[in-house]
Amino acid sequence: MLPEVFAQRTDNTSELWLQEVTFERGHLYLIEAASGTGKSSLCAYLTGYRNDYSGTISFDQQDISGLKHAEWTSLRQHSLSHMFQELRLFPELTAWENVEIKNQLTRHKSNAEIERWFAALGIAEKRNTKLAHMSFGQQQRVALIRALCQPFDFLLADEPVSHLDQENSRIMGEIMTEEARRQGAAVIVTSIGHHMPLSYEKTYRL
Repeated sequence: MLPEVFAQRTDNTSELWLQEVTFERGHLYLIEAASGTGKSSLCAYLTGYRNDYSGTISFDQQDISGLKHAEWTSLRQHSLSHMFQELRLFPELTAWENVEIKNQLTRHKSNAEIERWFAALGIAEKRNTKLAHMSFGQQQRVALIRALCQPFDFLLADEPVSHLDQENSRIMGEIMTEEARRQGAAVIVTSIGHHMPLSYEKTYRL
């Protein structure tokens, strides 16, 4: 696989582009990348939001390029959760509403479970605050909670702790990996430097 925009490059040293790589459920991966090397593009390819690449991506041995809209909808509801680098939250809604708008669709988590995550991440008092009035680091914590409010086989977290301190990064990592273990799922984390202090089983350099 290679982004079309990189097709004319002759200096490829990536451990992912133009390589055969397998991500398996139940494992923890880190993708380290310099800015502009395509880590957000990779996440978009794996989740079907973009297809401007050459090569093949398969999910359970099925080429994803042939998936229909309904099949992608099902995958994103049941198998693929994506915490976007730019978060894609609704600034006019409160922190709680941003999480509930997804959880009401999935019915995957109880209010008590979500409240425990808000408390553990230090944003319990912000649950009724509109996102527009929260810092980016606080918004990242809301985005993680939202990403966990669904069943998944793979969780893609694109620079999830870029605006968090070490302690909050640690807590976020614990919550993320605990939920992934509960579901037998894989976590794929991208980073351009600062990342969660986790026991990554495999690190790829993009």
